[in-house]
Amino acid sequence: MRTLFAASALALVLAAPAVAQIQIEQFTSTDQVLSLGSFAFQGGKTLNLTVGIGSGGFRRPSDPAFQAWVVGDRGPNIACSEAEEIAGVARATICAAAPNGRIYPTPDYTPSAYGIRMLPGTGRFVVTDVITVKDKDGVPVDGMLNPLTVASTETPLDGAGKLLQQNPNAVDLEGIVRLRNGEFWFGDENGPSLIHTDAEGRIITRYVPAGTEQDYARANYRTVGSLPALLAKRATNRGLESLTISPDERFLWTIMQNPVANPDAAAYRDALNARILQVDRATGQVVGQFVYQMEPVTAYKSDTATTNNTVRISEMLALSATRFIVLERTERTTKLYEIDVSQATNILGTRWDDPATRPTLEQSNNLAGTGITPTPKVLRLDTADHPSLPVKIEGLAMMGDGRIMLINDDDFGITGGRTIVSLISGTGIRLD
Repeated sequence: MRTLFAASALALVLAAPAVAQIQIEQFTSTDQVLSLGSFAFQGGKTLNLTVGIGSGGFRRPSDPAFQAWVVGDRGPNIACSEAEEIAGVARATICAAAPNGRIYPTPDYTPSAYGIRMLPGTGRFVVTDVITVKDKDGVPVDGMLNPLTVASTETPLDGAGKLLQQNPNAVDLEGIVRLRNGEFWFGDENGPSLIHTDAEGRIITRYVPAGTEQDYARANYRTVGSLPALLAKRATNRGLESLTISPDERFLWTIMQNPVANPDAAAYRDALNARILQVDRATGQVVGQFVYQMEPVTAYKSDTATTNNTVRISEMLALSATRFIVLERTERTTKLYEIDVSQATNILGTRWDDPATRPTLEQSNNLAGTGITPTPKVLRLDTADHPSLPVKIEGLAMMGDGRIMLINDDDFGITGGRTIVSLISGTGIRLD
């Protein structure tokens, strides 16, 4: 695998930047629109909740130089396995109705797109727009779990441990693109799916894995099963976090957050081969599929985890029709890699899409003899070398002055984190 990477990297004729070249300017916000107030767990802790807006980032070339669009996902949520640590309530107490469920202190939260503007030299950013996502009739949707029967899912609980209803309308937004005409596209982690809305946030179409359409039959918007059926094998909460668009707005590009559990969870835990999807924006059809080889967890020097599913992909940024920046991360460290899909094998419609293939793509970390050339990748930034950068960075965009914007997901403040926007120069990242 390392040999393949090295050969491909030479083909790119790119060089990683020296650490000393990197310069960082950071911004925080005190806007009240980013406050969700406090929530007190009975017999436990009181959390000061925020609106997490750092799940994805995007900037149109026509936007002001320091304006960007970011997205908040499904709202504050706590895995039952973390209930005692975060909520201060025993798992057996608050999760009695669903021991492996997930707690939603504010279940009515509506996932939304946010416009933000950085104010260089002040250390501040401000929120300029909030566009809530709605069903086709304009009714805001929530971030509850969908009633999935093909893909895995979880059981939602409220802050008192009461069972909540799953919702076919619900979305878990993680990636964001805004078109020149004002319409949005979102990457959805839970489905997984791609969601197209109008400029006001009303869902036009949701594109889901083939064979899962019936799980959205009661949703109040159009659903199309145009994504590969294999995507329904994604591990829970490891769907489509990344999203970008070609400069001509013809193609959407996304990568599965992790390799899918194909054929099983054991393959997912150790797999390195993630699937890049090229989607025709006009039809929602996948027209290209490429392999991105993730770094093994041992390459993340600040992390002590032992399984490769600790590493995940949270964002993409298009530099041209074929060159992209991929944001690869763990909970503590983020790396930016430049890739070029023109030098990779298109595996769409091949045996690697057939669930009967053995070994599967996800069982084939060593691609020698498979006929697959993965995307070359060149490291552009490693946050382990820059301790001032926050953890859990998930959003990425390029500003009008050529600096890279990074924004972290603060998990809605459930562990005390806050949103930080970082503008970075010296990475060597350039648009065509």
